[in-house]
Amino acid sequence: MNVVFDLGAVLIGWEPARLLQAHFPERAPTFETAGAFARAFFHHKDWLDFDCGIRSVDEVVARTSARLSLPPDRVHDMIVPLGEMLQPIPESVELLMALASRREKQGDVRLFYLSNMPQPYARALERRLSFFSVFDGGIFSADVKLTKPHGEIYELLAWRHGLAPEETLFIDDTAANVEAARAIGWHAIHCTQPRLLGAEIGRYLRPVDTAISR
Repeated sequence: MNVVFDLGAVLIGWEPARLLQAHFPERAPTFETAGAFARAFFHHKDWLDFDCGIRSVDEVVARTSARLSLPPDRVHDMIVPLGEMLQPIPESVELLMALASRREKQGDVRLFYLSNMPQPYARALERRLSFFSVFDGGIFSADVKLTKPHGEIYELLAWRHGLAPEETLFIDDTAANVEAARAIGWHAIHCTQPRLLGAEIGRYLRPVDTAISR
């Protein structure tokens, strides 16, 4: 089975509402207002273009601060260092390593990532987080100028690594991205609680061959 991981909120912690509450408490006094603020900040085309690699971080700072009437220096101080601040989710990394161990023992699993990620953050994560070494391949959106949920980015990963749809399992925290994977024939899991992911993935894997694993 080819197991394809999203990164944010699956392998790496990503809580945009709490991030905005920490940096702009006056604009997000409740979690509900923080959620609306996060949608306005991160779901806008300006940020999506950043994910797609067609807008620079300086452009995003300038355009977002003007659009949302935010101090540019505070927007800069929040988003520029994010790649150095994002942290892995321990349970998810433990699961990834267990799958890597299974691959070494049984050879029936391959591991990939498919992430909407601006280039500055992608490079920082590759440098900082050792778990990238266990992947068999992957794509960051900004590197290919394509983003999920557009089908082309899924097809590109499949083409690069010979992923048969019926043997590919995709995991993402965003429902639209999950549905896009299913639309091209992949299995998919909508990950809302990373601590439950191991059991969900287990349903798609063949039983471990104990004769091989001993």
